[in-house]
Amino acid sequence: MSAGIVQAAYIVAAVLFIMSLAGLSKQETARAGNYYGMAGMAIALVATIFGPDAQGAGWIILAMIIGGAIGLYLAKKVEMTEMPELVAILHSFVGLAAVLVGFNTFIDHGELTGALLNIHLVEIFLGVFIGAVTFTGSIVAFGKLRGIISSKSLMLPHRHKLNLAAVVVSLLLMVYFVNVEGSTTALIIVTLIAFVFGYHLVASIGGADMPVVVSMLNSYSGWAAAAAGFMLANDLLIVTGALVGSSGAILSYIMCKAMNRSFISVIAGGFGTVAVASSDEDQGEHHEASAEEVAEMLKDARSVIITPGYGMAVAQAQYPVHEITDKLRAKGVNVRFGIHPVAGRLPGHMNVLLAEAKVPYDIVLEMDEINDDLSETDVVLVIGANDTVNPAAMDDPTSPIAGMPVLEVWNAKHVIVFKRSMNPGYAGVQNPLFFKENTQMLFGDAKESCLKIIEHL
Repeated sequence: MSAGIVQAAYIVAAVLFIMSLAGLSKQETARAGNYYGMAGMAIALVATIFGPDAQGAGWIILAMIIGGAIGLYLAKKVEMTEMPELVAILHSFVGLAAVLVGFNTFIDHGELTGALLNIHLVEIFLGVFIGAVTFTGSIVAFGKLRGIISSKSLMLPHRHKLNLAAVVVSLLLMVYFVNVEGSTTALIIVTLIAFVFGYHLVASIGGADMPVVVSMLNSYSGWAAAAAGFMLANDLLIVTGALVGSSGAILSYIMCKAMNRSFISVIAGGFGTVAVASSDEDQGEHHEASAEEVAEMLKDARSVIITPGYGMAVAQAQYPVHEITDKLRAKGVNVRFGIHPVAGRLPGHMNVLLAEAKVPYDIVLEMDEINDDLSETDVVLVIGANDTVNPAAMDDPTSPIAGMPVLEVWNAKHVIVFKRSMNPGYAGVQNPLFFKENTQMLFGDAKESCLKIIEHL
């Protein structure tokens, strides 16, 4: 395959990647967006493997078959509830790949002199640094989402000064690395610093902000891929990495605005945040309800809003929730869904689950679209959500989630909270909603509770 055909294939692949991102911006076109991305990646792989610069195509294809088989097996095995962890660990692979590419091109970069050599050394240094930060940061995110690592933020003394020192030392090492025309010792030292730096950045961020962190790591992995593209002189890898990096950064910025969080503070590993222990004081008594009582409330309601969270995903309750929705709509009840921007552990997690259960797109609304209607709603079903419906975010300035916009479900006439127990949510913050006069708790597995409600409808 000639160089001209390869470049033409790269242009087609890049256009398909852009069309993929455009398609993924809406639920109705998301499936087509996935197909565009798959087609673009297939074209890119074929053009690269059979291009004039490729060597050992047989070994590459063998590695792809092995890796593809592993990926296919894991993708089939992973539940939708585990998708955030899968995404996080995949980001770590991209980061590690950038580190390995950096060391490989440093060991064998061909005949380069003068400015070209200096530019290439800077590319190697930055690629290794970004890749190493992405690698360990993604592993920490995986651990927090998996429950292996505590979701609480790591608050080391002088943590921001430590972060600043790591950046300054890395910059000085880069100057030294370029001036001596490549120092193996300097590259190894900065790799170790970046590993620790990435770990500390994500460990310093609490569980409530993890969806933003996953989105930000997506951006980091994109920039790591772009850096690898510069090192390998591969135009498509540069373009693809830049698309992923910039779109991930834009998504993170949008989510930070939705959570009233500083975009810079997330990048800096929780800069400017203050650790405040959640209050354990007695907030009153909660009121319990039975599935039969909830069914009677729903029968008498004219307007119902369902606010799902990660608990719905864990229980796989989206299918009976859809059945409840269909039964109520058949009775003339106005049923809608209110989705918080960070519901679940991944951007769009709840939207994907509801689409999987065939819930109509037009009744799935964002927080800003539905918050004003909650005061005119008869019944709100809070299914597995916790921190995203916590009034402490608005009422308690000392709360770790203070200032975060939430679904104001307590304004409805009746609120039914589906929970297994009275334990706090992922952010470790108690929820005063559970103790309000118009709130009733329906304890048990969310799927089983929904099935019992269906029996009584």
